[in-house]
Amino acid sequence: MKRLLIWLLAGVMLGGLIHLVVILTLPGAATRDLWARLATVEAIEDFKVLDDIAPGAPNPLGLDPELVYGVCQLDLRDGPGVVNGALPLAFWSVAVFDRQGHVIYATTNRSGAGGAIDMGIFNPAQTRLLAEQRFEIADGLLLVEAPGNNVMVVLRLAPPHAAMRDRYAEALAGLECGTIR
Repeated sequence: MKRLLIWLLAGVMLGGLIHLVVILTLPGAATRDLWARLATVEAIEDFKVLDDIAPGAPNPLGLDPELVYGVCQLDLRDGPGVVNGALPLAFWSVAVFDRQGHVIYATTNRSGAGGAIDMGIFNPAQTRLLAEQRFEIADGLLLVEAPGNNVMVVLRLAPPHAAMRDRYAEALAGLECGTIR
């Protein structure tokens, strides 16, 4: 009986260990994560406007069909990233994601930015140089520190009327998104 209890306890512990290892390694092994799906948009250092979502159509990213979305991917190895330009005077929000899909920074126009966005994105080494004042930055620049070199910027605009969607999409496509070399 004692031997049976030892085997059962060992089995439960081994099962728990295997379960824990699988849960911790599975997200890193995923090939169809958000980053991979948005990589098909080919938005490297350029804002790409995502297609509108038709009512009843598949929506694998879970996007709000009332909003206009723009996506830009940056690789900070060559230099800090910059996102800037004029936006319509309606609600907009921006979020910066790391490679794992975690939001590392988010804000809206209601935080005081108004109708323009001017954001600098830095990796940890560039942030140290920024602290040592080796980079010149403009007043009002939103500073974002990314934990790594790969980031994705997602900007959402909320047009007040459906007739304004095209104009809002043009404003998104006209934003600057790139790295400073």
